[in-house]
Amino acid sequence: MKFSRYLIASFAVLLSWQGAALAQDAKLLEAAKKEGGKVIVYGSLENETMDLIAAAMKKRHGIDVEYWRAASNKVTDRIATESRAGKPGFDVVLTTDVTLQLIAKDGFLGKYDSPSARAFPKEVINTALGSPSYRNSIIGIVYNTSAVKPADAPKSLEDLVKPQYKGKVVFPDPSQHVTTAQWLASLPKILGKERADKFIRDLAASKPLLVESLTPAGERITTGEAPIGVAFLKNVVFYGKKGVPLDYSRLGKFMGDGQSIAMAAKPVHPSGGRAFIDYFLGEESLKIMAGIGEFITRKGIYPPLPDADKIELVEMLDMDAAALREKMAEYKKIFLQ
Repeated sequence: MKFSRYLIASFAVLLSWQGAALAQDAKLLEAAKKEGGKVIVYGSLENETMDLIAAAMKKRHGIDVEYWRAASNKVTDRIATESRAGKPGFDVVLTTDVTLQLIAKDGFLGKYDSPSARAFPKEVINTALGSPSYRNSIIGIVYNTSAVKPADAPKSLEDLVKPQYKGKVVFPDPSQHVTTAQWLASLPKILGKERADKFIRDLAASKPLLVESLTPAGERITTGEAPIGVAFLKNVVFYGKKGVPLDYSRLGKFMGDGQSIAMAAKPVHPSGGRAFIDYFLGEESLKIMAGIGEFITRKGIYPPLPDADKIELVEMLDMDAAALREKMAEYKKIFLQ
């Protein structure tokens, strides 16, 4: 009997909380529409993915999303420039944990405790930002199977520098791309320092096609300009849906960067920004992302990537601005001089 009363009481509390949340959502959406029914987002999430989420949010809530995209370091550079000038032009930013934490220390970001964030496990909550790392962008060797057959693909990272791949490899420039510099600096976690150092120097000596960041690396692989390289594994699913035959090397251990979302310290559309974060971290949006290959951190939502359940994710090093600058300068000498 006591157990039954406890269940009834718990259910009543749950219904009460859900009712309050729905009422809060309605008020927030009403306020967002009074601001102009718009939200301005800066981020490094691919345009195609944001287009799907923006269309779904527009259909669901009638809020327009204006999106500006660039590599993570360029996103945070723009935020810092605008904020220091006293003219921040954004409401929400979504990019890598490392770069967000750097600008959070400068006071350019605010905190918002979204009801949607409560569905994420505690271990993925980024305490510095007060929001969850909603996805992990996992990095590995991706190749175009129309040019590289699975039997001939690299079986390890070190295979990437073998002579048969010379002139076929694309790699993000670690002297200008923060995440790639962080990835290289973290390689000792899976290779050991001696093997990692040798791989980095051998890779540079092989003269890969250097591009701005991980996203254009994936694009070059799809076109066959450089049919193999280091890119996001999600490309296999995302471009596969467009008919591009991609696969990835089953390395066992992979590294990736956590991605978070945050409010501006002084948003142009504060209610619109909060409404967007609520929707973005909600189930509908997360399933859209997972459906095109994203590794979502909310339990129970997975990408349709072959052998995704066998991937062992190793966290990259948590590096501050000084350490990143030092590594990027080091990689500039190795790869470009």
